[in-house]
Amino acid sequence: MRRRLQRFSILALTAALAAGTTAVPAHAQQTGTTAVPAHAQQTGTTAVPAFARQAVTDKGPVGWDVYRRLDRLPELTTGVQTKQFSSFDRTADNNDGFEGTYSCLRTLGTSCVIAEHTGAGEVQSIWFTRDGGDVTRTGKITIELDGRKVVERSLQDLVNGKLGAPFAYPLVGNADQSSGGVYVAVPMPYRQSMRITTEHNPLFHHVTYRTFADAEGVRTFDPADKAQDVIDRFKAGGDPKPALPGARTQDAAVRLAPGQSVRLARTNGSGLLSAIRLRLPQAEQVLPDTEADEGRAFGRGGSSEFTVKIDPANDGVRLTRRIDPALGRQVAKVLVDGQEAAQWAPSKLGASGMWAEEVVDLPAAATKGKSQITVKNVFVSSDLDYNEFTYWVDSAGRRTDTVDVGDAANEAAHQYKIVAQTWQGERTFAFPMDEARLAKVRQAQEVLQGLRLRIVFDGTRTVDSPVGEFFGTGHAMMPVKSMMYEVDAATSAMAAWWPMPYRTGATVELFNDSDRTVEGQASVTSTNRPMAGNIGYFRTQSRAGATTPGKSWPFLRATGQGKFVGVTHTMRGPTNRNYLEGDERVYVDGSRTPQIHGTGTEDFYQAGWYFNRETFNTPFHGNPAHLAPATGCPADNDCTGAYRLMIGDAVPFGSAITFDIEHGWTNDVEGVYSSTAYWYGSGKNATTRTDSLTVGDPASERAHGYTGQGEPVTLESAFEGDFRNTDKLKAAHRVTEAPIGFTLKIDKNNRGVELRRTGDQSTAGQHAEVTVNGRRLPDWVQPLGNQSRKWLEDVYQIPAAATRGAGEITVRLTPKTPWSAASYTAWSLR
Repeated sequence: MRRRLQRFSILALTAALAAGTTAVPAHAQQTGTTAVPAHAQQTGTTAVPAFARQAVTDKGPVGWDVYRRLDRLPELTTGVQTKQFSSFDRTADNNDGFEGTYSCLRTLGTSCVIAEHTGAGEVQSIWFTRDGGDVTRTGKITIELDGRKVVERSLQDLVNGKLGAPFAYPLVGNADQSSGGVYVAVPMPYRQSMRITTEHNPLFHHVTYRTFADAEGVRTFDPADKAQDVIDRFKAGGDPKPALPGARTQDAAVRLAPGQSVRLARTNGSGLLSAIRLRLPQAEQVLPDTEADEGRAFGRGGSSEFTVKIDPANDGVRLTRRIDPALGRQVAKVLVDGQEAAQWAPSKLGASGMWAEEVVDLPAAATKGKSQITVKNVFVSSDLDYNEFTYWVDSAGRRTDTVDVGDAANEAAHQYKIVAQTWQGERTFAFPMDEARLAKVRQAQEVLQGLRLRIVFDGTRTVDSPVGEFFGTGHAMMPVKSMMYEVDAATSAMAAWWPMPYRTGATVELFNDSDRTVEGQASVTSTNRPMAGNIGYFRTQSRAGATTPGKSWPFLRATGQGKFVGVTHTMRGPTNRNYLEGDERVYVDGSRTPQIHGTGTEDFYQAGWYFNRETFNTPFHGNPAHLAPATGCPADNDCTGAYRLMIGDAVPFGSAITFDIEHGWTNDVEGVYSSTAYWYGSGKNATTRTDSLTVGDPASERAHGYTGQGEPVTLESAFEGDFRNTDKLKAAHRVTEAPIGFTLKIDKNNRGVELRRTGDQSTAGQHAEVTVNGRRLPDWVQPLGNQSRKWLEDVYQIPAAATRGAGEITVRLTPKTPWSAASYTAWSLR
């Protein structure tokens, strides 16, 4: 079945299908009240909100409060780390799940363990893909928290929403809703342990989770809590924060010549900016004509066959095939009534997301005098397979037949057959724009990329970003519907709801760095509110330019205490989209091992297979824009825009962070990138290295009262991370199963301690019992292992209850497996 969609957004179609509901109108969203949870409505009483029952700790919001209390997003945490298990290639190359080599930490019976942790924490984000986004063959997923199975169901059923709330869209999504990937964004806290297994090897996956130094204020996730208020709020869109009393809005007209700036708002005293809105009519949404078409593909040894009508008076027949040109070098022999008559020329690699048509002329010797012919296409070669969507047949100067591949009735009417099928489905792709529409796209790009939003808090500018990227779309005026910002492309209106606190005042400005006079309207909403506690200023870090061969693209490089909460990423690269092979990596507080190591760029944006369902939006991640040269991208380039919000899975850091992403397999695909990272920071360090023990060094061991066995052995290897710029280390380490003891100095005014170990992870699953200052703590269990890059820096979080007021810690480790260490370092938290 084919259908023509005139000037219709693929994105809008996908979002509507994904939501399955009618959005709440904007006027109904801004009620100024907090919705009553469903369980309170049923009882006829007012329920005590979760945030009122939850103990206030240095962890910040936990469980459903990460979504219900988004006004607390600026709080900086202590004793919290965000980590990730994933299927990344342990050699740092690109086998990130294709063969499932690194997908299982270990097997448990016949199941694949993909994540496990001992201690308190919270599962925040789970992502999978395989088979183009169909995860059926992964089988059942089991999520165990504190020894209880909270999920035990087919993974495909889970992401399809068949378990019901809280596992409902948009907190879970399938490949149609997340463009080739599936995800779970339900926050699932635990007090003692977590383990996630799949029935079969899942191939590609991420599990992003937080770890806590203690279990204070943590309640184990209960799937019976439907969190319907959270689901409804995210479906409705709009500002998701609790209503703030005393809010006021300042409106401003915008008319900026090139090089000019205008102040949108100024506030005095302690308060919070809660919303920024812009309307820029010159940044108009321009959509290409698109068409949805069903199709099939076959691979090596395969073929397709069908019978078509032709005019007997023909002097040959022209056969036209619609294809997806993102796969190059598609070649097939053409047989007419069993005799080879022609060959499809090698297809030219075209832009992903665009339709292409190819033509082959069948000679009169094979067609003249016939009223119908049987055509057979036989696979010769391809970068992957040979795809076909529609065939048109022209003979004697007129169209005599059409074969609609994928339409059951049409296929039956043409006696269609296929051998060695590799794919069947539907694609919605675009057609080239005319010059008038392209001119409007270019104008919108000038405005979105050249107009900059600048914000000063308490005398320091912390935001200076292009407005398009700040609101989630850098390539063109496209719809965005995320948790913290959205774009109504039809009206060129943008809004953002980041909570932005200040102590003495804030100033919001626009600066026109384009060559065009820009006009529009703006408004800024603020409220008076004390800035108390450990609060960070809202900040962005924006950069743009060509990628550097051999080096990752930096999203965020910052010092002091803070937390990364998201990014909007604007990419341009080759039409084959291989730049999307790049993995993200996150290094915190100088660690040489990344806490997060991804599997691909579109995977980071929770999609898959180069966004194979095209553009989409969810509250947490999206791909709002995809342009080809015929729809607004420069010649011979592919343009992709994506965003990822990390709210529950925000990445905290005490002294420094490096958050990078590769461009291509190993930073080997050239591109032009732009990005805006969102983060909160205080500008002051909250962690200090106070002591370090070098294992195997007699002087250091004596100074720290080290006791333990195992002869020192020298290891020369690398840390995980960059393929080209390898971080190598040659050092001695001890491996033992006997008890270990040592003492390290710490800051007496600490708020807990992080104990960092450098060790050999070639033996996976290392495990030791832990006692600190005579206090028995949770076991130190490290499920990771790597035979290629053997050095690992991992962290054990010691709670303040075991260290507060002490000037040193005495650590006793009782290994339950062979235990490796080259050094132990104490980092005191403040």
